[in-house]
Formats: sequence, structure tokens, C-alpha cells
Amino acid sequence: MQFLSRWDSQRLSTTTRGIPLADGLATDDIGRQRWSPSRGDLALPALTLDEAAFASNRDLFLKWCASADVSVAPHAKTPMSPELARSLREAGAWGTTVANIQQAAVLLANGERRLLLANEIGGLAAGRRLGALLSAYPDVELHAFADSPAAVAALAEAARIADRSELSVLVELGAGRAGARNRAAIEATIAAVLAADRLVLGGIATYEGAVATPDADATMRAIAALMERTVESFALARATVPQRPLIISAGGSAYFDIVARALAPVARADGNAMVLLRSGALFFADHGIYARAFAEFDRRGGLVIDNARHSAAEGFRPALTLWAEVLSRPEDGLAIAGFGMRDASFDQGLPVPLRVFRDGVEQQGLAATLTVTHLNDQHAFLSVASDSALAVGDVIAFGISHPCTCLDRWRVIFGLDADGVVTRALPTQFG
Repeated sequence: MQFLSRWDSQRLSTTTRGIPLADGLATDDIGRQRWSPSRGDLALPALTLDEAAFASNRDLFLKWCASADVSVAPHAKTPMSPELARSLREAGAWGTTVANIQQAAVLLANGERRLLLANEIGGLAAGRRLGALLSAYPDVELHAFADSPAAVAALAEAARIADRSELSVLVELGAGRAGARNRAAIEATIAAVLAADRLVLGGIATYEGAVATPDADATMRAIAALMERTVESFALARATVPQRPLIISAGGSAYFDIVARALAPVARADGNAMVLLRSGALFFADHGIYARAFAEFDRRGGLVIDNARHSAAEGFRPALTLWAEVLSRPEDGLAIAGFGMRDASFDQGLPVPLRVFRDGVEQQGLAATLTVTHLNDQHAFLSVASDSALAVGDVIAFGISHPCTCLDRWRVIFGLDADGVVTRALPTQFG
């Protein structure tokens, strides 16, 4: 069985959104074109990555991780860009997180060799698929989740098919989505791992974001209770494998501070354990759900790095911009822009107009007169102030909410430098 990168050819065509009339242009040549979305050089709509903001977010978070005595395996499901995953690892990330076997295949085909498979894979058929993948990459270090004896059996099948001497299993506890629900289920899953050939107990995992609610106080109580269960489950695991290095994994992009405060002391006291976060979206930040999350983070005390407090809301900078052209001003108070649900996330808030350009020149103050009210497949409906000078052909830069459900709509995103000029093309591989 072969697992090949979809981008082996590394050539883009006019069928790729954002690419102008330059059929067959190699990705390595993109940065030499000096395209600027504000001038309309790209075929709009297009999604861009602020290279400096991404690097700043990366450096800030990795510095915080070092100060908090935790590690991170950024979740690749957010961008599914092997190039960005590699850049995070090379900057100091422990490895890379994936959500399923297909994502693992993409990252392995592109050179990653330390993966956290942060999900149950399914039954024995899925175990055989994972086993076939691992057979092709015998040098990979893989840690996979299981929350039941049935999930353990699937991983044992994978290890058998791959003829691995051992495969690391993290027992997942949880609420709100997957994860063993009580002590008895945790004990049964641990026992199944210990009884299985070729499997080893690698640690404990959970996900605190699944217990979040619209009520901030209720969310804090639910996360605190989940962290208590995680500590208790880690003690159960440690009692069965006194000498083995163990992982305690939790931590998305909204509550990683709470996770670190609860779990890092446990790992330090153990002396042979590590806390492994899986944050991914925060490297991109946004103008919606994560902007609000970082504001809440600051209300909890902000980022503490080497005993100094930093603002999360100011420190993490939105890195993604959606660019679209005004297609129509069909009536007073309404404009139609050339993007829609196929191009932008809308599950956690609609895009926000940030800047307006006309022939590459910013029209100061014009974005403040605009509001996105709703989306169709490929049309955005904008409420426009009665005195707005917005015109057909103007290019609007939009901020988005929820990077995970925006990036997955794009086969390629474009890196931008500080002058708003395209530096490179970053193919995504969502399948």
C-alpha cells in the first residue's frame, strides 16, 4: 500500500482558487511573482497568512510553554499544511497531533516522525488500515488514544499488522465527546492495554474544550472537575507502570493555562512524566472566537512567562485574512462581495471587514461602514452605511472566526510579508 502526498508535483493551476492566469506555475515560483491581494493580483477570493503574525504567535506560545514546563504537539487538523507543521516542530514543538489515520498518512508522507493520534480510530478494520500505514513507516513514534477495550483491540490489530514490538496507547477520559466516562471504564481500558500483545501504556489524555459552555463560571467548574479526574486517572496509570515515561495530554487553544496549572505540578512531582498540549488554532488566532478566548484568558491573569505577565489578547495576532471583491451594489444599503460559505468559516461568527482597497490604495475608514449579515454559497451580503463610498471592484480584507473551519475550505493559502506581498504558496492537504 502506498501513501503519497497529493502535492508531489508541486505545481498549481488556474483551477486552484487564488491563482491568476498562470497555469502550471510551480509553488517555488509563487513568491517571485510579487502578487498583492490588495491590488487584485490574486484571483479572488483568496486566503492569506500574515507570515510575521504566525511567527510571532509561534514564538510567544513556545516561550510560554517553556516557562510553564509543558510541551506541545500542535494539532495539524487546523491547517493540514505539512510545511507549517514542520516549521512548528523545527521551532521547538515536541511533534504533531493528528485526528485520524488519513491525517497521519499526510504528515508521515511529508517527513514527520513523531505523531500523537488524538482520537479513537474505530474498529478492527481501522486497525488494519493503521497497521498498513505503520508498516510503511517503521521508524515513526506514534501515540494513539483509546477509551475502551474495543478501541484497544483495534490498536492491537494495528500493531500486529505493522509487526511493531510496541505501540503506545494513551487512555482517554472525557465528557462531551469521546473518552471513558468513569473510573471503572478507565480501569478496564488500562487493563486491556496491559493485557494486549505489542501495546504499551503511554499515558492519559483528555480534552477540556468539550466541557465548555456559554456560562464562563460553569465552564471553569467543569474543566476543574475534568482536571481532577485526569490527575486521578494518571495515578491509576502510574501504579500499573511504575518505571515507564508517561504523557499527560490535554490543552486546546482556549484553556491551555488552566490545563498547565492543574497538570504541570503533577508531572513535575512524578519526575518521569510530561504534559503535552495539542493547541493548534492559536498559532493563527482570529477576529472572533479566539479573540474572545484570549480576552477571557487575560481576565484569568494573562500569559505568565518567567514571572512576567503578558496580554494574550495583544500577544496573539490574527494571521489569516480573506480577500474578496465587491461584485454588486444592487440597492441602497447593500453590497455583494465575492465569497460565501464555500470560502469562509461561519460556525463561530461571520467574517469581519477590516480594510478596503481601491486600485491597491487603502480607503481609510471605509471598512467601519460595513457589516457582513449573512452568506450564501458564494455570495456575502454586506450591510452598507447610507453614506458609504464603497464601489464595485473595491477589494475588502476580512478577518475570520475559527481558523479550523476556514482553512479546510482552501487547497492553498498564500503567505504575505509586511508589505502585503505574496511570499509563498502553502498547499493544504485536507483530502
